[in-house]
Amino acid sequence: MKVLVACEFSGTVRRAFAAQGHDAWSCDLLRAEDGSNRHIVGDARDYLDDGWDLLMVAHPPCTRLCNSGVRWLAEPPPGKTRQQMWADLDDAAALFSTCWNARIERICVENPIMHRHARQRIVDYRRPAQFVQPWWFGHPEFKSTGLYLRGLPPLVPTRRLTPPAPGTAEHKVWSKVHRRSGWTPDRWRDRSRFFSGIAEAMAQQWGDLDGMSPTQRDLFERLA
Repeated sequence: MKVLVACEFSGTVRRAFAAQGHDAWSCDLLRAEDGSNRHIVGDARDYLDDGWDLLMVAHPPCTRLCNSGVRWLAEPPPGKTRQQMWADLDDAAALFSTCWNARIERICVENPIMHRHARQRIVDYRRPAQFVQPWWFGHPEFKSTGLYLRGLPPLVPTRRLTPPAPGTAEHKVWSKVHRRSGWTPDRWRDRSRFFSGIAEAMAQQWGDLDGMSPTQRDLFERLA
């Protein structure tokens, strides 16, 4: 299967699909952290019509779309104006809309819970098909993430952990992503890291939807 992982520079999701034998590529404005030659530096929207079987938008710029970032629209971070923040919101919504409405059979766009200003700007907006937690896939961490799915089934947890009790020191450790406060230039990078356990579940559960292995599928496509 030919897979495009858009808005990813870490390679986490790309490597998960490649490990299952798929023709997986990542694309981002930044260079690949792992130095892979299966990474496209550029705007993913320029490559959406290149014959992909599955589009996974792993880390769209969610800071302006998600609930946790709505306050910046009224009180911009240092060095930004309100006009810039609203323009950033429009840009992020346009990217989401283009990917969500791409002419690709299977699409997943990952994003946290959106605020109403973002939802109003998304073309053909639909509620997330599901929300997943890292601790469902073996990561001791809380971070509810919405998966907007088209042509794909919801993910099934693969390694569900037992969350610690609220108020305990361990619970605070699991909540580290929510306990980071303030604005820093790299805050977006830290918050957008994808979890390898979720990426592996995607590759395993979505990479074989037609019942064929990647090798069988390639042979079938050559003979078709």
